[in-house]
Amino acid sequence: MPGISRRQFGTIAATSVAAGVAVPALGSGRPVAPARDLKLSLAAYSFNRMLPRRGTSEQIASAKMKLEDFIDYCAELGIEGTELTGYYFPKTITRGYLASIKQRTFRAGLDISGTAIGNDFCLPDGKARDAQLAMCREWIDHAAAMGAPVIRIFAGKVPKGDSEAAAIERCIDGINQSLKYAAEKGVFLAMENHGGITATPDQMMKIVNGITDKTWFGLNFDGGNFRTDDPYRDLERIAPLAINAQLKVAIAPNGKKQRADFRRIVAMLRKHNYRGYVVLEYEEKADPKTEIPKLIGELRELVRA
Repeated sequence: MPGISRRQFGTIAATSVAAGVAVPALGSGRPVAPARDLKLSLAAYSFNRMLPRRGTSEQIASAKMKLEDFIDYCAELGIEGTELTGYYFPKTITRGYLASIKQRTFRAGLDISGTAIGNDFCLPDGKARDAQLAMCREWIDHAAAMGAPVIRIFAGKVPKGDSEAAAIERCIDGINQSLKYAAEKGVFLAMENHGGITATPDQMMKIVNGITDKTWFGLNFDGGNFRTDDPYRDLERIAPLAINAQLKVAIAPNGKKQRADFRRIVAMLRKHNYRGYVVLEYEEKADPKTEIPKLIGELRELVRA
């Protein structure tokens, strides 16, 4: 902006942000979006004890909760999103069923913030590995059909008798193959810090560095999964690459469980300009229907601060 002082720029920027208008960053030529609230979602895994896993129609009918009930529960909470974990879809998934889920979430005023699969890309070549890659492609199709923007994926664990280096190479190959298909469908893949070969940031970065095209790739920041001596330090390392973020009630330095500092974690995400959903994943023993509304209330205050 030639002929304008920094003080004048600051006045214009403040006025524009108040009005919700993007302004160019001084000296960069790029627009800077005004600050906005983070949005909240809830992972279906929070009701793992009640939802049937890949059930038949009979098993689903007799379960304590169906995926449709979970969607309705998210709407009752007044949050913006729902994470529809892949485990709880029927054993046989039809396009009609996916359309019905998309219709239900839209009418409830919810985004499908994402979905998730429990894959293992560390498996050696063979039918089992081929099945894992095929499952990932299938879920990319499902996500695209529902309008889910991201799938959180696992890396896997070292097979017995194998080396971590070899497992990491196979994982990189599996992700690279899957990303080519994900790019065609417009679906992001977010690798989670989920133990195995993603138990530490150093392991994760070896995989990240092997990804050839990161356009549709990022990390799933899980606030409760690191069991290192300082999980907050290690979460800070992966936060810049987060495209999806989950918060758990507990964090476990050296494997010793304690209450997670939600304020600290949300501030960390903001610091690294994370702009997506904050997804609560409840894993505690107490009744989720009693505890989740309290936790959502706590997080709502933080994400709107």
